[in-house]
Amino acid sequence: MSQDGAQGRYAGRALAAGRYQLRDLLGEGGMASVHLAYDAVLDRQVAVKTLHTELGREQAFRERFRREAQAVAKLTHTNIVSVFDTGEDDVDGLTTPYIVMEYIEGRPLGSVLDEDVHRQGAMPADKALKITADVLAALEISHEMGLVHRDIKPGNVMMTKRGVVKVMDFGIARAMQSGVTSMTQTGMVVGTPQYLSPEQALGRGVDARSDLYSVGIMLFQLVTGRLPFEADSPLAIAYAHVQEEPVTPSSINRALPPAVDALVARALKKNPNERFPTAVAMRDECLRVAASFQPAPPSIVPGAQTSSGAGVGSAVFPPVGQSTPPQGSVQTPYQPGPNPYGTPTPAASYGYPQQGGYQTPAPAYNQQAQHTPHAYNLSPQPSTAVPSGGRRNSRPVLIGSAVVAVVAVGGLIASLTVGGGSHDDSKGGGGTASSSPAATKAANYRAPDTSKTIDATECSEPQESYNDPAKIRVPNFKFKYIGSVKACFQAAGWQYKITKVDENTYGDGAVMDQFPSADTDVDPKNMPEIELKVSTGNPA
Repeated sequence: MSQDGAQGRYAGRALAAGRYQLRDLLGEGGMASVHLAYDAVLDRQVAVKTLHTELGREQAFRERFRREAQAVAKLTHTNIVSVFDTGEDDVDGLTTPYIVMEYIEGRPLGSVLDEDVHRQGAMPADKALKITADVLAALEISHEMGLVHRDIKPGNVMMTKRGVVKVMDFGIARAMQSGVTSMTQTGMVVGTPQYLSPEQALGRGVDARSDLYSVGIMLFQLVTGRLPFEADSPLAIAYAHVQEEPVTPSSINRALPPAVDALVARALKKNPNERFPTAVAMRDECLRVAASFQPAPPSIVPGAQTSSGAGVGSAVFPPVGQSTPPQGSVQTPYQPGPNPYGTPTPAASYGYPQQGGYQTPAPAYNQQAQHTPHAYNLSPQPSTAVPSGGRRNSRPVLIGSAVVAVVAVGGLIASLTVGGGSHDDSKGGGGTASSSPAATKAANYRAPDTSKTIDATECSEPQESYNDPAKIRVPNFKFKYIGSVKACFQAAGWQYKITKVDENTYGDGAVMDQFPSADTDVDPKNMPEIELKVSTGNPA
C-alpha cells in the first residue's frame, strides 16, 4: 500500500472506541503503518502502529501478537520504546491489530550515521561504543525476560533530541515466529539480510547471542560507515554471514584501536558459543574499550573493501559442464569451533531460560526504518545513490528456503569431499547404544565431557506448547553428553536414532545436532523418533 493510500485509509480515523485519534502518517512498511495519534483519555501524543490486513486475517497471529505485546509492555527501561496498549479494531470491515507506543521526537540511528558519514566518513568510535552500550542495556532487560529481539539494526534504534537511545519493536518478530500460517513456511527466514546471524540465515534456532551478532554488525557499520558483508543479492549476503570472515574495522578506519577490532571480531563469531555470552558482558566490554583510548576523528582508508558473498554462485552452483565444485572451493557451513573464553555457553548456562524463547527457529518479518524524523521500523524507498564510504540501503527481503538449501548443499558437497560421507544410522529405544564410524581413536581424539548433562525431567515433564496445550515442545539436547540424553529419553519412553559424526571440539558423546529441533511442537501421543548427531571425539 502506498503512503498516500495509508494516509487516506487511516488518517482521521479513531481506534479503541475513539480513544486513539490517528493523525499524521509517520511512516509505512511491508508489515505496518505508523501514525502520530492523540490519546484522548490521557491527553498526550502517542505513536500507533496498525498491522496490515493480511496479518489481521490470521487469528493465530493475533493471539500470539497479543501475548507478545503484553510481555513487551513489561519491558520498562530508559533505552526501550515503551508499549502502552494493544488491541484490535474494525477498519473498513477488516480486523486490524494495533499497538500504541511511546512517541519519540527524534530520528533513527541510521540517519545519525548518514550525517556522520557525510561529515567524517564514519561515526567517531567513542560515540559509536556508547550508543552500542545503550542498545545492549536494552537487550539485557529483554533477554532477562526471555525475549530475543531478532532484528537489531540502525533502523530499529531511535535517537531522541537529547541523544537518548531507544530500541524499538521487541516482540513483533516473536509473534511472527509461529502465529502466522499463510505467510511463513518451514525453512523460511524473513528479515534484513545485512544483520542476520549465521544461525538465522541457516534457519536454525536463535537465542540471545543472535542479537549480539546483530549488534556487532551494527557496531562495525557505525565505526566504518560500511557493512561488513555487502553483495547484490540477499542470498549472497546470507551466504557471506555463514561462510566468510569480515575484514577488521581498522583496515577501513585507521583511527580505530586494536581493542575495537577484537570486540567486533568476538561479536561476529560464526559459532554462538564463541561470542559474548550475555548482553551485560558485551556492554561492559564496550564501555571498557571506550574508556581505554583517546578519542580521535575517523580516518577512512580510500578504496578499502569489505567482504562480499559474490562467491556463492560459483562455489555452490558450478559452471555449466562442471558437475561438482573444485575441491576446497566450498567450506562446511557453520561448524562449531573451540570457545577461547571458556566452556560452551548455551542459554541455560548463563541464567537465561533454556526453554520458552531462545531455541526456536524464528521466521521474522522485519522492516528497515525510513530516515524520517519519526521513523518506527518501516521500509525505506529504494536508493539509487550511495555516498562514498556510506552504507547500502538495507531493504527488508524475504529469504526463502533457498538460502538454507544453498548453504546446506555447499556443506554437503564439502563434507562428502573431505570426510567421505561416512555415517552410522544406528537406532535406539530406551537406552540402546550405537557404535562409532571410527574403529579407533585418532591422535587428536577428545574425551567426553560428562558434565554437560540434561535433567531427565526435561523429557518426562516437557514444556507445554505456546499455541496448543495438547502439544509439547522438544527439549534442547545440543552440546549435552549423550549418556544423560539417553537417560532423558528412557524417562519418557521416547524413541531415538543416533548418527555418529567425526568432530573433536566438544568431545566424544556430545550431541551436535537434533531433529526435530529444540522447541518444535509435537504431539506426545504420536511422538516422533528423535534423530541425534553425536560426536565421536575424532577430528573430521
